[in-house]
Amino acid sequence: MELSIQKWGNSAAVRLPATLLEQLKVALGDKLAVDVRPEGIMLKPARHRYALDELVAQCDPNAPMPADLTSWNNLEPVGREAW
Repeated sequence: MELSIQKWGNSAAVRLPATLLEQLKVALGDKLAVDVRPEGIMLKPARHRYALDELVAQCDPNAPMPADLTSWNNLEPVGREAW
């Protein structure tokens, strides 16, 4: 697939066909990460980088502890672990 660089105001633009957007699983308004390489550029969907407070906000403090962690917490110390 070849795409043309076209003038867009004071900038240049490349139009991405709908079929390419579908292959990339992106839509209008989504962001793309651009990686400049010796052989050209690579476009890939930008992934959101979560801050710790965003991740913690998704946690349910009243959720039951998973069974494997419950059994881990019930183990007796085998060495010089401090409780």
